[in-house]
Amino acid sequence: MPKHFLTILDMSRDEAHSVLLRAKAMKDGDIRTDLLAGKTLLLIFEKASTRTRVSFEVGVRHLGGDPVFITSRDSQLGRDEPLKDTARVLSRYADGLIVRTFGQEKLETLVQFGTIPVINALTDEYHPCQIMSDVLTMYERTPDLESLKVAWVGDGNNMAHSFINAAATFGFSLALACPAGYRPDPGIMEKARSLGAEITLTDDPAEAVAGAHYVNTDVWASMGQEEEQKKREAAFAGYAVDEKLMAKAAPGACFMHCLPAHRGEEVSEGVFEGPASIVWDQAENRLHMQKAIIEWVYSN
Repeated sequence: MPKHFLTILDMSRDEAHSVLLRAKAMKDGDIRTDLLAGKTLLLIFEKASTRTRVSFEVGVRHLGGDPVFITSRDSQLGRDEPLKDTARVLSRYADGLIVRTFGQEKLETLVQFGTIPVINALTDEYHPCQIMSDVLTMYERTPDLESLKVAWVGDGNNMAHSFINAAATFGFSLALACPAGYRPDPGIMEKARSLGAEITLTDDPAEAVAGAHYVNTDVWASMGQEEEQKKREAAFAGYAVDEKLMAKAAPGACFMHCLPAHRGEEVSEGVFEGPASIVWDQAENRLHMQKAIIEWVYSN
């Protein structure tokens, strides 16, 4: 049976920690292997991307494989072929699928009807590769992850959901500040808490950020939500991560963002470009973490 990576909880705690250490080693040693020699991985992107596409394409090549990029415009994905038929056909051509799409159920269909590994490069519900990379970025600075308080400010979206799963896996405490109507899925929070995660939810950004070692946010209107921009601007008024909010965090706290960022909206220019910002390390670490995740997927 193939191994899949649809959420962080697909890995055991031990596996996730091993992948974290492997990603750090791959970064430090600029490690490249022939793990994927002779293999072709299809990058199926129904949502556009810069970092996700380039980091995965480069990562696959660093592991000796051949990436093939597909969008809904140049395939049957956006037409009338059932996804279950696409899964069965692609399984006969390639050795793995890296998918960036809308609903998580699409990945589950690919898993159900396909016979090759599926990796979640983003859905509306989860963004596990990004958050695993963010954990690597924190680990580089504070290896004792269980001592950390991590704050999330803004939309209870796919990023928030994967941070919730990461809190259950890596043991840091997580404080989320989300306005009414934009809170994380209660079922995802309940599952993480049942696994021992320490999670708090508030509508007060200052409360969430107080004493935090890492402060995270994301755009207020993600891809596909552009028509909600004005409505979301009103809902998220007061949720911008600016200098005043960062001052409530722990001394030496770092600012994180998955990018692209809307300066002057969810984050001030001063915070984004300031000394607390570690967003470029986050972006780089996508490459190293995704290589480690691919290696885990293809290991016996």
